[in-house]
Amino acid sequence: MKLSDYLVKFIYKQGVTHVFELSGGMIAHIIDSLFHFGKIKVMTMHHEQSASFAADAFARVKGVPGVAFASSGPGATNLITGIGSCYFDSVPAVFITGQVNQHEQRGDKAIRQLGFQETEVTAIVGPLCKKVYKVDNANDLPGILIDAFKVALSGRPGPVLIDIPMNLQRVDIPDDNIELISPEYDGETVLNNVLWKDIEDSLKAAKNPLLLVGRGVLSSNSRREFLEFAEYIQVPVITSLMAIDAIPFDHPLRVGFIGAYGNRWANIAFSESDLIIVIGSRLDIRQTGAFVDTFKNKKIYHVDIEPGEINNRITGCVPIVFNVKGFLNGANVFFKDKTPATYPTWNEKLQALKAEWPDINEIVDPNGINPNKFLHQLSKTSGRAGAYLADVGNHQMWCAQSLELYAEQFFLTCGGMGAMGYALPAAVGATVGLDKPVVCICGDGGFQLNIQELQTIKRNNLSVKIIIINNQSLGMIRQFQDSYFDGNYQSTMWGYDAPNFEKVAEAYGINAATITSDVEVDDSLEKLWSEPDRPYLLQVMISSKINAYPKIAFGKPISEMEPFSKPIEMEGT
Repeated sequence: MKLSDYLVKFIYKQGVTHVFELSGGMIAHIIDSLFHFGKIKVMTMHHEQSASFAADAFARVKGVPGVAFASSGPGATNLITGIGSCYFDSVPAVFITGQVNQHEQRGDKAIRQLGFQETEVTAIVGPLCKKVYKVDNANDLPGILIDAFKVALSGRPGPVLIDIPMNLQRVDIPDDNIELISPEYDGETVLNNVLWKDIEDSLKAAKNPLLLVGRGVLSSNSRREFLEFAEYIQVPVITSLMAIDAIPFDHPLRVGFIGAYGNRWANIAFSESDLIIVIGSRLDIRQTGAFVDTFKNKKIYHVDIEPGEINNRITGCVPIVFNVKGFLNGANVFFKDKTPATYPTWNEKLQALKAEWPDINEIVDPNGINPNKFLHQLSKTSGRAGAYLADVGNHQMWCAQSLELYAEQFFLTCGGMGAMGYALPAAVGATVGLDKPVVCICGDGGFQLNIQELQTIKRNNLSVKIIIINNQSLGMIRQFQDSYFDGNYQSTMWGYDAPNFEKVAEAYGINAATITSDVEVDDSLEKLWSEPDRPYLLQVMISSKINAYPKIAFGKPISEMEPFSKPIEMEGT
């Protein structure tokens, strides 16, 4: 069997139904094999970065590694941002690049390049991958594929890259029996009744306990197990940005989203808690703020598969180095028949805080459409959506604060890499992975980075509902300039602009509309969903001066947030 045929057959065996690519000479054999095999849908994108983002989102919703292909040189290097997104957000992915023929490679020659577009991509992306592979012998490929998929899935998931010279892609190799690859987990902590009893005693002694859930619950496909655990112990739940979909919006234990732009009531609760069980979250600076003394007198159990993430910034945690699903399964066995402790005073306090600080009142006098209020309205009309995708910017924070996600709905955004331009191509991967409509929410700045994927959506008639919250600026950085640069808006408002996206969408053959006031919202959302299986773009115009509030006052405790509290130093991140 030709190597490229074997490669495609192997990928299909792993449950990969769609792959993402932009064609190029050095992957011509692979593209041809995909066509003749016929069982995998080939999603041709208009930029390799888009292919990498689509593979990222496909993996998040499908539960199998995302796969993207790119040719050598610029094709391979254009994958880098998406590879980084998968690495930082713990997404299993296999990136496969074509390389120039072996006889065209420079090897040890004292030259920069021999073959056209020859680029040593494995050396470039090594720090952003769990492992990289250079295929030097065609017969090594079956073993490399087994290892690559196992590495991507096992432990803390992440991306791998396989670089295959073009001349090897056409070599015949044995048609070995191909098996489904399963993840492997290692944990340093022995989970036993001593641990569970210690947690039980801490829960009984606590007055203000919280569960903090992070993306580790999603990346380990453990949402059901997490909800069981929360319900067994009856502890209120706060979420990181990457896990706002871990608990339904209407769940009685849900408190809200915490962090740099977290719901004010949730951050206050985080600050006042005395016991925190952290499951699959890194406790990074965007979650806790720069001032960490708040956490010194709290009992914290920290569950993470990666030892280095525990007792890193927040010290004194009880380390539980274990995969999240294994921890939750063990905890659920222990706590299933236990009578949970009760926290009536704490629960009343949480409800009072939520009533005191509603998210729709954080923006005072929005002078038009209030984005927080709009996102609640969008949620109420988007029950058909399998996922919401948020790009990067102020709208991303409004989404985390105000979207109402219900059972089985996903929230996808680019967290650690924080790449503008993520959401539109990621929406392609999400909607084909789920086979459901998705809602893609962008700012005017980020949307322009991969605007060309409107053609991919139109060509495939994908059910992507696109919302552009257009503040005619790069709003998050503009807000930063207000705080620290005396309102010097260079490159955020001065020297920046955007087209009329309604007209752009229509040029691509996608129906679109624009709204500028609250009274238009209900009718516009009805039109958005009037044809559920077709794409649609809604441009929502808001004031350029609306800020994303609340926001942690940098250098102060997490409970002290702008605009009522002011930062005491410039943000370092």
